[in-house]
Amino acid sequence: MLLVDASVWVAAVTPQHPQHVQARNFLGRGGPITVLDLTLYEVANVIARKYGQPQEARKLVHVLLTAAADSLQRVDATLIEDGVALMVDHNLTSYDAAYVAAARRNGWQLVSLDVRDLVSKGLAITPDVALYP
Repeated sequence: MLLVDASVWVAAVTPQHPQHVQARNFLGRGGPITVLDLTLYEVANVIARKYGQPQEARKLVHVLLTAAADSLQRVDATLIEDGVALMVDHNLTSYDAAYVAAARRNGWQLVSLDVRDLVSKGLAITPDVALYP
C-alpha cells in the first residue's frame, strides 16, 4: 500500500506545477493507494485558497475518497503521539509527521514531492521512484 500525501495530489491536478506530469503518471497507473483524512483538508485548502478553485477542490476531495475507499486512515491519539516524536526526531511539521507515523504504523510506503522535509531524510519516496522502483 502506498500512502500518498497532499503534495502529490495537488501537483497532479495543477498543470503549472513543476511535477505535474510525474504526479499524474504515478496516480494514473493504478495500484493500491490510500490517504490520511488530513489529506482531504490539505488538498482542499491549497486548491481552493491558493489556486482559487473551490469547485476543483471539491472534485479532488471526492477523488481522494474514492481512491482511498476502505483504507482511509483516520488520525487518532496514538498517531498524534507517534507524530510528535517524529516531529522532534526529524524536525518535521505536525502534518508531515502524521504521514510518516501512519506509513510506519501500517507498513506502508509514503509517497511525497516534499523532497526537503521527507524524501531527503529517507522518510518518503517520490512518485517517479514509486512508479519505476
